[in-house]
Amino acid sequence: MGKASIIALLLGLLTGLGAAGIVQAGDYQTGPGDVLKIIVYDNDDLTAKVRISDAGTIVMPLLGKIDISKMTIDQITEKITRLLADGYLVKPQVNVFVEAYRSKKAVVLGNVRNPGLVELSGPITFLELVSRSGGLAKDAGGTATIQRARGKGKKVIIIDLRALMEEGDLSQNVMIGDGDTVFVSKAGMCYITGEVKNPGTYPCGERATVLKLIALSGGFTGKAAKGGVNIVRIINNKKTVLEDVDLYTHLEHNDVLVVPESFF
Repeated sequence: MGKASIIALLLGLLTGLGAAGIVQAGDYQTGPGDVLKIIVYDNDDLTAKVRISDAGTIVMPLLGKIDISKMTIDQITEKITRLLADGYLVKPQVNVFVEAYRSKKAVVLGNVRNPGLVELSGPITFLELVSRSGGLAKDAGGTATIQRARGKGKKVIIIDLRALMEEGDLSQNVMIGDGDTVFVSKAGMCYITGEVKNPGTYPCGERATVLKLIALSGGFTGKAAKGGVNIVRIINNKKTVLEDVDLYTHLEHNDVLVVPESFF
């Protein structure tokens, strides 16, 4: 992947995002610290600018305290409209806008020029996050991984950088969520995640096996499903999951090894 082509394609894709309508403001999930502007047409006394509290509430004229914890802009609009229609106004028309985004953060690690913590100023895609981290480093590999908290567990999303950057496959350009950890691989490396002591990226030359990568990462944790290890591999520009692989299976560059948790 040539450095010049990466930069050109990245800039081209980023400038085209708005026209493609990938980010919908109404789908943005609000959080503590965000500042909202609420407009009720023909009722200027109800128009308000409010900050979401740590408890996920706002205070509005007439309605008082409203719980909007983890709601999207569309859901907040619907809730305020419903509350105003319940004995206060006839067919109220409500618009809600985000004036300041302060609640979301993501961490970018690995082969970007400026790894670290990124504040998410509104809805943001993977490419926009990489751009805000200075772009890909010259030795970036062919995959990126997103670790996303889901309740007590984690979900791992694999990004095929070559399909995204060289073929313009925008299905790879996923939305980034609050608390996501994004890791961009290095060329000639493999990534291991899940129930190992030190998840991360490690060398995987021609003789590297699943067992060797597990050893490099400090070995299994006590929760690991040792017989259920999966490999996520890009084959013909498609993500393929090799399930329940043998520990002596040979790895290829940019493989992602997933060690799940045992539930027994």
